[in-house]
Amino acid sequence: MRDKTRVGMTDKVRRFIEDNALLKQGDRVIVALSGGADSVCLLDILVSLKELLGIDIFAAHFNHCIRGEEADRDEAFVTDICDKLAISLFLGREDVPAEAAQTGESVELCARRLRYAFLERGAASINGAKIATAHHMGDNAETVLWNLARGSGIDGLSGIPVKRGEIIRPLLCVTREEIEAYCADRGLRYVTDSTNLSDGYTRNRLRHQVVPVLCELNPGAIGNIARTSGLMREADDYLNKISAKELKDAETEYGLSCERLLRLEPIVLKYAVKSLLEQHGAPVDYRHIGLIAEAMRTGGAVQLGQGFTAVCSQGILRIKSDDTEMDELPTLGDFLENNGIRIRIREGKPILPDELKGSDQKIHNLLLYNSIPCDIITQDTVLRRRMAGDTFTDPRRRVTKTLKKLMNEKKLPREIRGDIPLIANGSTVLWISGFGTSAQAVPDLTRDGDIILLMGEHHA
Repeated sequence: MRDKTRVGMTDKVRRFIEDNALLKQGDRVIVALSGGADSVCLLDILVSLKELLGIDIFAAHFNHCIRGEEADRDEAFVTDICDKLAISLFLGREDVPAEAAQTGESVELCARRLRYAFLERGAASINGAKIATAHHMGDNAETVLWNLARGSGIDGLSGIPVKRGEIIRPLLCVTREEIEAYCADRGLRYVTDSTNLSDGYTRNRLRHQVVPVLCELNPGAIGNIARTSGLMREADDYLNKISAKELKDAETEYGLSCERLLRLEPIVLKYAVKSLLEQHGAPVDYRHIGLIAEAMRTGGAVQLGQGFTAVCSQGILRIKSDDTEMDELPTLGDFLENNGIRIRIREGKPILPDELKGSDQKIHNLLLYNSIPCDIITQDTVLRRRMAGDTFTDPRRRVTKTLKKLMNEKKLPREIRGDIPLIANGSTVLWISGFGTSAQAVPDLTRDGDIILLMGEHHA
């Protein structure tokens, strides 16, 4: 019976690793080894699967300096385990309470941040190893319950991800009871963290007070929560994919179309805004997501914290950062080289590269209203941003307008008007990104010479 427990557990974890593509032949794996039953079990199973999976195993232990002599005992214990197994061990130590007092974080959050930073450094030192942590189904249930209690979206109810970047969790398919049975069967020694016995930590209160009640109501509660969180993760993944597509479809020259986004189903709109905030590194708060959706309907701005603002103006949504500095423009020569295509005009006909071949009328208009003749570019011609007094003459209607009026008519968001590059001789604008060539710079395609075609939108 005891041997069956060991074989069954090992096989279960192996199948879970394979089904979720957690490891492949040749991978290096650092096991986060605290010395507790969970991590000792994980190390033992991976060692037993080492040859079958074709992996190299390392271990890492982080001393949080929270429990004094007990923490030193744990460090000595894992050192002894790794010596006996001939496994290389990375050791780290940080005074977590002191760091938490300095940063204002809770001890729990500070410990987690420093621990993962240590593990990532260890992985980087051996050419990007995978990091295996010993989270199990019980840990996942606690995470789901806590996220539910404090208010969470589908992503929070998805629980602990099986993999996140280079972090993998091979034991999420087993319960704490299975882990303890495995350790007993194998005669594995482990240490107990005394802080796990205290209800002073959020997780411990859930583990000691909430989860037992749920298991009394239904002995299969832990497994049921695991299945539900798996379904939530599938839904979360799907909605993330849909929202990514919708964000791309809503892109405009200057931001995202509010009109396009507001056509989405409410849940997809929320995911799209959440994804947008994450892309910019802005804090994600579900209250802010609702306020941004409202601002898309009425216009306005939403302060997001950490220096970020969501601005909805002229039907365009943009995320601004107070730390964003205006990029320095390149020289005109570099800009033309990187963004322009030189085209020769010979005997009244353009000699086109393959990517520009098409209907004569289409190419004629493209060249006429998006090109600058090389012979009007002088040492006084520069690439710059708009200045007071700048005007632009429409080449079709021969109407001259200030850039301010022109941008107002195009409903260009005010906060980005100063970012747009233009080419000018003095105060005469020859070309401006998003508007094309001015009347003063329209090339004469009946004359021989070279012109530079500026394709598409070129914002700095």
